[in-house]
Amino acid sequence: MKAILVLNAGSSSLKFALYPLNGDVAAAPAVSGQVEGIGASPEVTLKTAEGQRIQQHVPTQGSQGEQHRDALNHVFALLSEHSPALDIVAAGHRIVHGGERYSTPVVLNAELIEELEDFVPLAPLHQPHNLRAIHAVTALMPRIPQVGCFDTAFHRTQPAIAQAFALPRRFTKGGIKRYGFHGLSYDYVARQLPEIIGERAQGAVVIAHLGNGASMCALRDGKSVASTMGFTAVEGLMMGTRTGSLDPGVLLYLMEEKGMDARALSRLLYKESGLLGVSGISQDMRTLLASDAPEAKEAVDLFCYRIARELGSLAAAAGGLDALVFTGGIGEHAAPVRAQVAALSAWLGVAIDAAANDAHARRIDTPASRVAVAVVPTNEERMIARYTAQVLGL
Repeated sequence: MKAILVLNAGSSSLKFALYPLNGDVAAAPAVSGQVEGIGASPEVTLKTAEGQRIQQHVPTQGSQGEQHRDALNHVFALLSEHSPALDIVAAGHRIVHGGERYSTPVVLNAELIEELEDFVPLAPLHQPHNLRAIHAVTALMPRIPQVGCFDTAFHRTQPAIAQAFALPRRFTKGGIKRYGFHGLSYDYVARQLPEIIGERAQGAVVIAHLGNGASMCALRDGKSVASTMGFTAVEGLMMGTRTGSLDPGVLLYLMEEKGMDARALSRLLYKESGLLGVSGISQDMRTLLASDAPEAKEAVDLFCYRIARELGSLAAAAGGLDALVFTGGIGEHAAPVRAQVAALSAWLGVAIDAAANDAHARRIDTPASRVAVAVVPTNEERMIARYTAQVLGL
């Protein structure tokens, strides 16, 4: 049976999934897994649809780019061993930044890949590694077509005013604007909403994608009208290790008074801040919720406060609030975070049922709530597989 390989590559990890094709993309992958520790001591975990779980060390050496290639080569060997009846006919990739030009998934070629290199400075934690995975597949399976699916594409429906910064026009014309990210997640979740919240799915909806990377998106008629992330994936909510929105004057102060250069500021913004920086304990929400340390509580409180504050802003952009939807690792699993956000947003008409929230039910709003509140697991990998099949006519 034909199958599509889906890859989502990060700086030190590589998520993969193999989706069979049988007239449509299968609802669940035949095989999925993740390589972690690329750049150090990579380990691969593979799970089959039958529940088999395999964990192995990945033999590799050389540069990080070469380690991505070696990791992918090891994954291919495992896939051949555990899914011999599946014939990989295409690969689909998550690519974080597609700029202004790419508003739909595209078949990748050398010229396009070179163009996507230009966006590396805008998504330094993701774009280089997304492109490494593409090069690795090209080297290992040169005959199969590859499709790029962009996290920024979903937000190209935003009105021009929602994408603009108050900068001189020459900078705006040069491409400095709000792009938005996590689009594959928002796209998938938005498609599930009619079955979960009915007609409200076409109204004013805010989706909160909460994980190590966190953002929120306002939708109207199922399309993005505003988002918290902007020119880069560091704006908006505080995240696992990212600051979120920060007064630019802070950066000027750190440069002029503390002597920090661009590299040090980049490390501060992307690696040392967020939940980790505020708590001084961990970037993992599970660890913070289990901690009695006041610093852990302060980090969680600030995270929830920022979500509630952005919710008010996005409700204004959407023209109201008919539904609030939680997704992502924290959004799907951290009931205390959802409860705190709901309490801070009661003025908007948000009210949740404590028992339903603790049980991670799909609908957690009370009958008296003016706003539908839902918990919807995201599935970026299946979205990529569906787009890949669509673009290639499989």
